[in-house]
Amino acid sequence: MTYLLAGDSTVASMKPGEEPMAGWGECLHEFVDASVRNFAFGGATTESFIQFGSWASLLETIVPGDTVVIQFGHNDQREPALLGSRGGYAERLRGFVQDLSSGGATAVLCTPVERRWFDGDRVTPTHGDYPNAVRDLALDLDIPLIDLTAFTTWLYEDLGDEESRALLSHYAPGETIAWRDGLVDNTHFRIDGARRIAAFVAKSLRAIERRDGDQPAKGIEIVGGVG
Repeated sequence: MTYLLAGDSTVASMKPGEEPMAGWGECLHEFVDASVRNFAFGGATTESFIQFGSWASLLETIVPGDTVVIQFGHNDQREPALLGSRGGYAERLRGFVQDLSSGGATAVLCTPVERRWFDGDRVTPTHGDYPNAVRDLALDLDIPLIDLTAFTTWLYEDLGDEESRALLSHYAPGETIAWRDGLVDNTHFRIDGARRIAAFVAKSLRAIERRDGDQPAKGIEIVGGVG
């Protein structure tokens, strides 16, 4: 069995020279026993993932019993006319799930990781209706959901404003080659943060797999609260 990942830059393996920025998908192999193939790329939407051929490439590699973990939303929300939460976005996610079912693979939907935007001691939600659209779709299709919006919100608030910065790409001038002048980025993880998310995804995948056949158990939602 292989885990295949579809998503945007928060999932993707970063390009050489961008270290220590990292997507959680490039760290998942550290926490699972199965192989991992990461098809996610920066700037991806559910539409561009299809148009650039990434979804077709993913489908060409799956075999029955594989699990495909899907997380979009950061960039889809910038195109509400085409990719509205209850319109094109949900429709394309539904199509992904149907394609995987036809190929004998299992889909696991993820809500998008939250941006680290604090207002006092609370994180401000930034994804609007998109997480709820994913939750409702998973319920409608009776497939597993990993609620990364809930988990990352909990994680940032549990650590607090100051300590949670170490999970994101906050770099001092001269700290990195790619951003010599420094960077304050509350969307993309640095490697420590990516590993924290990947560890939670791995625990969630184990929680939703049946013990007798490594097949994800339907109707189970993993929402957060795991360090």
